Amino acid sequence: GRQKIMSLSESLSSSCDGPWSPFGLCSSPPLQKRKHTFSSPNSRDRFIPCRGGLDRAYSNYLLEAQSEEQDSESTPAKQDYLNTIKECVLKSNGTDQILPFRCPPPTTPTLADLCQEADVSPLPSGSPGLKRRKTTRFIPKSPDKILDAPDLVDDYYLNLLDWSKSNILAVALRHCVFLWNAGTGATQKLLELPQTDAAQTNIVTSLAWGDQPGSHTLAIGTHGAEIQLWDVSAGRQVGGFNEHRERWLGSAEGISSHISTSMRTREPPRVSSLSWGGPVLTSGSRDSWIHHHDVRQRGTVAQLHGHTQEVCGLKWSPQCTQLASGGNDNLLNIWEARRNQPRYVITRHQAAVKALAWCPFQQNLLASGGGTADRRICLWNTGNGQCLNEVDTKSQVCAVQWSVHDREFVSSHGFTHNQLILWRYAGGGRVHKIVELTGHQARVLHMAQSPDGTTIVSAAADETLRFWRILGSPTRSAARLKVEHSSRDLLGAGFIR
Repeated sequence: GRQKIMSLSESLSSSCDGPWSPFGLCSSPPLQKRKHTFSSPNSRDRFIPCRGGLDRAYSNYLLEAQSEEQDSESTPAKQDYLNTIKECVLKSNGTDQILPFRCPPPTTPTLADLCQEADVSPLPSGSPGLKRRKTTRFIPKSPDKILDAPDLVDDYYLNLLDWSKSNILAVALRHCVFLWNAGTGATQKLLELPQTDAAQTNIVTSLAWGDQPGSHTLAIGTHGAEIQLWDVSAGRQVGGFNEHRERWLGSAEGISSHISTSMRTREPPRVSSLSWGGPVLTSGSRDSWIHHHDVRQRGTVAQLHGHTQEVCGLKWSPQCTQLASGGNDNLLNIWEARRNQPRYVITRHQAAVKALAWCPFQQNLLASGGGTADRRICLWNTGNGQCLNEVDTKSQVCAVQWSVHDREFVSSHGFTHNQLILWRYAGGGRVHKIVELTGHQARVLHMAQSPDGTTIVSAAADETLRFWRILGSPTRSAARLKVEHSSRDLLGAGFIR
């Protein structure tokens, strides 16, 4: 047994050339860790993917798609189908990676992106290339509310509707004036004119709210050629002017020679138009005269004569530097604030000029509308008297109102379509029709705008008032306006008195 052990050790020592070590026969010392020397601090021995910009769902799809393509047969038609799904659903451009090794660089916004965020066009409207972004405002085709207005006088030359800055609507119904609070829905009868004959001809012929901040003064013109000033908050009359009536009677000193005997036998010259220019109230009458009344002095400060027939349209500019007057003599006159002669006498219209409106965002821009024989809306540069453009509306133009939030205006019409039209002003006199609104059964004689600039109220000869929420709002989105409109009782008609 001892010989076998010795022979075994000899055979092992002969097959092992290395020296003996405490780790055992023919054993090598354990491998030491390799030391790496880096040539630069940025060099690496392997890549570590960056998961910050990784789309895990899409990466999983790529892995599964590769395995499915290896297991199933791929035909050209099937491959085209898969590529179509990949482009449409996953928005892939063929360069996506499963494990990106660095975050993608930030993209630089283009000029079109910056202009879209700012809601402007990078090029002029007539230039090729980028297009102007379209408006997405919701415009309802039906009114928000309808009020019955019995005894509303059907007369094109009168002005019987106005909306105050304190959100109170005033409407004249024959010889009475009613107030409707748009915030509470309450109705109040302000006055009833006394009647001197059985025919009750002494009716209200014009209305105009004072334009001063916090003003509660309402000016009222009558068929008897009188002007009354009412403090609505107190519910009482605080003043008035009778110069038109005195001229008609010939009692004013120094002017009786201008009144003929035949004029004294006719009806008094009704006050058919009123307009405020700060503390100055301007009135137009059937006697063809225009009077400036200063409510601080309680008297007439100027008398203008530039028409030969009834003055049915009056409007001061927002800066109170120019006055536009329209008459039944088909004339449109532009007056300077401190001159007694018109600066421009315009004869372009072929019918009575009642509809007048100054642009709130562009100085010296005036819109005027003509009657049945004219049917045109003209845009004027009152700085030089030039007509920028004219549009044939195919209907009698009764009133015009500019939007205070957008470059738009609304026109109301009579014969023959009795509609409202919303227009977009594109600059340089160019206008584009946006939408036509129908619903009135007779000509739409008057319009007024809410103090927040979002709603137009129209008064028609069908003895109804309709409220149209068609103008833009700076605080409400299109979706919110649509929800509010659908939740209202649109046909919930009420009475103004």
